[in-house]
Amino acid sequence: MTKWNNSDIYRIARERMVETQIKARGIKDSRVINAMLKVPRHLFVDEALQEQAYGDYPLPIGEGQTISQPYIVALMTEALELKGTERVLEIGTGSGYQTAILAELALWVYTIERFYKLSKRAQKILLEVLGYKNISFKVGDGSLGWKEAAPFDAIIITAATPEIPKPLIDQLAEGGRIVAPVGSEYSQTLIKGIKKGGKLYTTPIEEVRFVKLVGAYGFKE
Repeated sequence: MTKWNNSDIYRIARERMVETQIKARGIKDSRVINAMLKVPRHLFVDEALQEQAYGDYPLPIGEGQTISQPYIVALMTEALELKGTERVLEIGTGSGYQTAILAELALWVYTIERFYKLSKRAQKILLEVLGYKNISFKVGDGSLGWKEAAPFDAIIITAATPEIPKPLIDQLAEGGRIVAPVGSEYSQTLIKGIKKGGKLYTTPIEEVRFVKLVGAYGFKE
């Protein structure tokens, strides 16, 4: 009888996830696909939920937040068109899974989370367990961005916002890309914006459903 350890089980689950959820839905960027194959998604959820970590759905991570469906993570990441030289701002660290995918693909990731406990848990996994060295963390209002570290080549917002916060547009470099779910608390469209001549030009990607971004330029509590 063949003996399987946990690493074998999760590796196979990742491979199945990529084949059936990522490639099958049209994700083509090989760098994104390889990152999704590499990053151990199960480490970013509670132990009781680890067997579900590679399923085709979001999972709760505490504080009313979720880890996004794997396909949505891949879709948003691919839309950023990362080549490896970019400084990326992530609004909503959450579990840290999206952060890890970005860290595999970008030069440096700056990530903001408004919940202290979520940020500290993500830091422990990303820095201590997985050993990433190209991530900076901040706890605060993500809708204000990270002015001291701007400009950014790409910005990703992992929570729904009524509109793209102006501070984030200001902090996006010329020619930079921003990806975000925009709309009401209950109905949103994932959009991609490109900054040209100081203005953001957006195109829709698909309908999505995210928890809301709370902040000065987001939703109110």
